Amino acid sequence: MTPLILALLAGAVAGVSLGAPGAGGSILTVPALVYLLGFTPAAATTASLVVVVVMSVTALVAHARAGDVRWRAGLLFAAAGLLPAAGAGALSARVPAVVLTLLLAAVAALAGLHLLHRRTPRGNGTGARAVGAGAGLGAVTGFLGVGGGFLAVPALATVLAVPMSAAVGTSLLVVGANALVSLAGRAFTAVHPDLSLLLPFLAAAVLGAWDGRRPAARVSAGTLRRVFGAVLLAVAMGATAMP
Repeated sequence: MTPLILALLAGAVAGVSLGAPGAGGSILTVPALVYLLGFTPAAATTASLVVVVVMSVTALVAHARAGDVRWRAGLLFAAAGLLPAAGAGALSARVPAVVLTLLLAAVAALAGLHLLHRRTPRGNGTGARAVGAGAGLGAVTGFLGVGGGFLAVPALATVLAVPMSAAVGTSLLVVGANALVSLAGRAFTAVHPDLSLLLPFLAAAVLGAWDGRRPAARVSAGTLRRVFGAVLLAVAMGATAMP
């Protein structure tokens, strides 16, 4: 199978997971780029940020039109994460590949367990907790190149009391802002992803995300969460087994 075809297939699979509500999200992008397309962990996290920015903006427009974005809460949360995202983005390129791989495995395991055991959060947060949660999310996004929606959604609902009906749309604002700043933090590093594979991957991911809504509509949100939770746990175990 040629690298181009593999990039298209991998992008489509990642896109479907992005388009399926309550699924694994963009955290599947980094493993796909590393294990299927041969990207280094540093290049994969940078490329993943490009995917996260494009996908977040695309989805944010749709949620905003539906009135499912709380702009004030999202901007507050995003502002707290901008500096950590930029700093972590610049630092990530200087971290050994094995460290990035193990951290990705840890985050994938956390995301998988969250999806398998997710419960409806209750809003009871404070301003200080909002700043802390926003900063932590920004650091994770910048360092590992993952969107962090699986962290942002429950944090927005718990810390800022954003209704769950608007938490997903609002999280896209936070994730997109963090990813864009993280990319800026990597602008002067020597890590440059292969655009000949990234662009087909991105195009297929965008199409897959839109098509992912169709099969997702026929499957319960709980089933989708369990399936992608199991996939993420498998990714975590596979990453820790890598030499």
